[in-house]
Amino acid sequence: MTSTDTPRPLDGRAARWAGQRERRRREFVEAGLRAITRYGPEVSTEQIADEAGVARTRLYRHFDGAADLQHAIAGRIAELITAEFAPLWNPGGTPMELIRSAIGAHTRWLAEHGSLYRYLTRHAMDGASDVFADGKSAIARQLTVVFEHYLGLFGVDTRVCEAVAFGLVGLVESSTSRWLENPRGVDRAELAALLARWVWRIVDDTLRAGGLELDPHTELAAANLN
Repeated sequence: MTSTDTPRPLDGRAARWAGQRERRRREFVEAGLRAITRYGPEVSTEQIADEAGVARTRLYRHFDGAADLQHAIAGRIAELITAEFAPLWNPGGTPMELIRSAIGAHTRWLAEHGSLYRYLTRHAMDGASDVFADGKSAIARQLTVVFEHYLGLFGVDTRVCEAVAFGLVGLVESSTSRWLENPRGVDRAELAALLARWVWRIVDDTLRAGGLELDPHTELAAANLN
């Protein structure tokens, strides 16, 4: 490689502009979340710009068109949903407490932020499917780590952990998504209780297949899996 091929470092002014642009992008994404909450998942770019207090053309100085803005907002929503499963990442307490805590937080967030979730799923069909899929995969991969840790301690075969983790995430996501659109008289607390019971039964069946019977109300050893 010749000296002329070496990338030139950003000067101070360019670095400041890059940092400012990223900060403004984050601010506009947060304005997008507020606009979705106010106007619903069909929110327009004009309404997002109004919420941000700028002209629509100003938005496009920081995003490569409407699709880029939508993708960034969808990514932020996926981050918020993933954060609701935080109790599972540093497990402690009983298995049932962990399950109820994570599912309770998830269903509560959906009930309070239904428009944001609908925006995410709407734009998953419009081209942000990678954001939606990546969010679910991140949760499932981390849950796999949790299962591998505890099944390993109990001497149970860990090969099934990934399949079980992805299956459970799919169950919870599809059930809560459908409930959000058509609750059929089932309230949030009832749904959370149903899901917690179903999740435990799948986990329990997996443990029993490995020769282990575990009381769901027995406290687990704390584990930091970050």
